[in-house]
Amino acid sequence: GHEIEDLEFGGVHSAGMPGPASKRRTPASPPGMADPHQLFDDTSSAQNRGYGAQRAPGGLGYPNTSASAQAAFLADPVSNMAMAYGSSLAAQGKELVDKNIDRFIPVTKLKYYFAVDTVYVGKKLGLLVFPYLHQDWEVQYQQDTPVAPRFDVNAPDLYIPAMAFITYILVAGLALGTQDRFSPDLLGLQASSALAWLALEVLAILLSLYLVTVNTDLTTIDLVAFLGYKYVGMIGGVLMGLLFGKTGYYLVLGWCCVSIFVFMIRTLRLKILAEAAAEGVPVRGARNQLRMYLTMAVAAAQPLLMYWLTFHLVR
Repeated sequence: GHEIEDLEFGGVHSAGMPGPASKRRTPASPPGMADPHQLFDDTSSAQNRGYGAQRAPGGLGYPNTSASAQAAFLADPVSNMAMAYGSSLAAQGKELVDKNIDRFIPVTKLKYYFAVDTVYVGKKLGLLVFPYLHQDWEVQYQQDTPVAPRFDVNAPDLYIPAMAFITYILVAGLALGTQDRFSPDLLGLQASSALAWLALEVLAILLSLYLVTVNTDLTTIDLVAFLGYKYVGMIGGVLMGLLFGKTGYYLVLGWCCVSIFVFMIRTLRLKILAEAAAEGVPVRGARNQLRMYLTMAVAAAQPLLMYWLTFHLVR
């Protein structure tokens, strides 16, 4: 009887009234959950991201090329041969371009025509506007080679003609804008017409020199330089026209036209007539007369073109 009571009492005791030795067990939380009452797993950790964990350490999720593969490629004799062959081809191409570029673009000669400085530019502009004060027009030579323009104000250059042409186009755009006539097409037409007249002048002079059989050291680049000096007077005429109207335009342009005429006469006669004197051609000979007429025609064409290219810009 005591054994049955003890068993029953033990069962009641264990079922209904827990003793001090017994403890309530908490259900184990699944891995990755900090809180047992959490409804969803935390997938922000790196160890739970299945796709992210498989990414390579490189950017954008693409695996980096292993160093061993790069070393194997560089150690491949075929790749080394291809790299050497490509380098040799590039060197040969550069050498070929350097040899043949002077046939089309005389780079070495162009460097001579742009060898100017601030002092030369100031003196040259003064010579173009006031040629009457200049006495010595001979170009200086050093070992049968003309000195650089920055050492001789009489030497032709391309810096002033190039800058004057660009400035002339800008001034023309300003003049058209003040008259409410500006448009890119009209400005482009102005620039193309000026270049076309310059090219036509050069071709006409070269043809005339060939027909007159003049042996001169006057090159095509020299002609472009001398003919490009007229843009300086054109700029002055248009600017004065914008400031003071047609009166200022005609006064300044007239002065610049006479100045460029005198400048061209004194410059070209040394290039054309001096060669004739060296050849022993009589001063009053027929061929020498043709050369004088050619010089006068080139000089007289400059004022006409200066007026033709600027008169419509002043209203």
